[in-house]
Amino acid sequence: MTTAVWIYIFYTVVSIAMTIWVARTLYKNGRIFLLEAFGNNEEMADSVNHLLVVGFYLINLGFILIFLHLGTKPTTIVEGIEYVSTKIGIVLLALGGMHFFNMFNFDRMRKKGRRRLESPPVLGT
Repeated sequence: MTTAVWIYIFYTVVSIAMTIWVARTLYKNGRIFLLEAFGNNEEMADSVNHLLVVGFYLINLGFILIFLHLGTKPTTIVEGIEYVSTKIGIVLLALGGMHFFNMFNFDRMRKKGRRRLESPPVLGT
């Protein structure tokens, strides 16, 4: 195999591993926000959590695989290191963006759930 193939394999494996780690972290730690948002309805919270993780995987893995093709093909080890560091850096930025997008939505769902649970204001007191 050529140097470029090994570099592509390394980039793909590291990027997918990072995506899996972030998705598992979001799934595990996002559950509590969703439980609060859905009034402790575990079935609904777990279902939404699972759907969010599936969407996260689809978007990020699609980005990683499409992004593999873009850029100049590395031919030396130095170019390979630069290629991998640039690609992984951009993947990390994309994962961070997706993380904040998910956290923003979790927070919105949690606030909406809290508003539903609060008792309505009593007029005239």
